Amino acid sequence: AMEKSYVSMLLLLIAISCALAKDAGKKDSKDTAAKPKLPQTLSRGWGDQLIWTQTYEEALFRAKHSQKPLMIIHHLEDCPHSQALKKVFAEHKEIQKLAEKFILLNLVYETTDKNLAPDGQYVPRIMFVDPTLTVRADITGRYSNRLYAYEPSDIALLFSNMQKALKFLKTEL
Repeated sequence: AMEKSYVSMLLLLIAISCALAKDAGKKDSKDTAAKPKLPQTLSRGWGDQLIWTQTYEEALFRAKHSQKPLMIIHHLEDCPHSQALKKVFAEHKEIQKLAEKFILLNLVYETTDKNLAPDGQYVPRIMFVDPTLTVRADITGRYSNRLYAYEPSDIALLFSNMQKALKFLKTEL
């Protein structure tokens, strides 16, 4: 019985800390005027000055209504490949600038939308969704076995794929 109460205590602590984190994000805007618009936790280090959406649903809604493409980064905090890509992404000035033209979402869990995992649920994986809410499975990286994976050395390819996602917008919508 000892283990059981320990586990429920742990879950309770997690629930409390999540609730506290939510409240911290709701503070009125006076004292955050100088800081980035959202709590930095939403960026998870992918670009603290950028505006990140919280959920896939919110991201789709914003992509549709703003007519901007959506960029979704699937990653895991304890995955060295994700960490390495995050570092070059966050430090790449042009990418950070170009990212402002996107609705942005980074996820450490999978959504129920199978279209976001056309060839599997690996990380890091970057997908683009256009404002008609079509997943652009045609914007791929260089690996045939993991079409949406990018290594740190592929950062220039990721940059050009971001440009491609914006260009599709102009020619197709």
